[in-house]
Amino acid sequence: MNTPIYDFLEQYKNSGTVRAHMPGHKGKGLPCGFESAFPYDITEIKGADVLFKAEGIIAESEKNASELFGTAATFYSAGGSTLCIQTMLAAACGEGRAFICARNAHRAVMNSAVLLDLEPCWFYPEYEDGSVVSGNITAKAVEEAIEKYADKNPACVYITSPDYLGRLAPVKGIAEVCHKHGLPLVVDNAHGAYLAFLEDNLHPIALGADMCCDSAHKTLPVLTGGAYLHVANEKFMPEIKRCMSLFGSTSPSYLIMASLDLCNGYLAGNFRGDLAETVKRINRFKEKFAHLCAENIEPMKITFYPILSGLTGYQLAEQLRANGIEPEYADETHTVLMLSASSTEEDFARLDEACERLMCPRILIRPPQFEITEPKRAMLPREAFFAEKETVETENSCGRIAAEGITVCPPCVPIVAAGEIIDENVMKILKMYSILNVNVVK
Repeated sequence: MNTPIYDFLEQYKNSGTVRAHMPGHKGKGLPCGFESAFPYDITEIKGADVLFKAEGIIAESEKNASELFGTAATFYSAGGSTLCIQTMLAAACGEGRAFICARNAHRAVMNSAVLLDLEPCWFYPEYEDGSVVSGNITAKAVEEAIEKYADKNPACVYITSPDYLGRLAPVKGIAEVCHKHGLPLVVDNAHGAYLAFLEDNLHPIALGADMCCDSAHKTLPVLTGGAYLHVANEKFMPEIKRCMSLFGSTSPSYLIMASLDLCNGYLAGNFRGDLAETVKRINRFKEKFAHLCAENIEPMKITFYPILSGLTGYQLAEQLRANGIEPEYADETHTVLMLSASSTEEDFARLDEACERLMCPRILIRPPQFEITEPKRAMLPREAFFAEKETVETENSCGRIAAEGITVCPPCVPIVAAGEIIDENVMKILKMYSILNVNVVK
């Protein structure tokens, strides 16, 4: 019998491709080895503790992580930031509540709204450069949303920072606004675990967030699925493990937890120095190829805005692949690379060489033009998701109610959410992202 998954992984391992994408270990291994993973793959045997009722070795390791990140408490997830997002919203909102959320959120937020029967009260970032996966969030926009939805008695404010193209929201100012209005701030910091270890600590917890999640595997040497749920507001601490157990597997991976544990040693040791050197190297690259790179992007991302040189994001991604570099994300207007402290000098040299060899047309292209408008809501997400549904072609979907969140996948930002009416503008954006069929309420 063939082994297609293993065969692909083996081929990719041996290809020499520059991994300008997550996970953060870049295939180079973990701080202390894992030469063979199978001997470490166990379950909750005696002495191994239990993740969702941690009192032994897992609790000790989580305490180490909490001290490193400067939190009131840090909890491990072997189910990625998705499990953390579900848990944070359950702890902050309970069931059947409204919450204020920036629209450039991961689909895990919409799924949580379905599971918990929550009402997302959206506010829209200022979108730029023809991409719905990003957008500038401001403290002013958050305050306006709080005032707009005051009658909903929202349970919390939820934002994503960094976003998928690498923009950092002003978390400190947003936290001050939230706390002025008596609302906790919850942050999806999936792409920013490393932010706590920069010379200037930019981690959401350090800037005033009440809770946040970090996908450790995205920027740190941790196995895929390893994440942290950080808590600053102690009132949420008693609920975290209980809520996690509601959504998480009863058989969490000890390999993932061990990689989080091993990473603590690296974070406490050489990581700050390695990170500082990597940031310098990325900055040199951004200066050299400023004609391609978007500005004001978080330190570990290189976000190309290739239309400045006459390419689409898809075309640039293919040219990078032809030169042995696999990007994290591409759409019509952007190509995103995610580097980490595990990226080597050889990786950067090959990236430099590839960008010097780019074949750029002489004629500049215009980015797609569309207006981001808020679709009208006909049902709450849970009602729409569990309604009878059918699949229709996107071009025939105008006026229909979306039966689920329709997203840019990856990175899973909602173009239309479950329960919203698909209008002409939404159809235009769906087609731009080559989404040709949608599920709608029957």
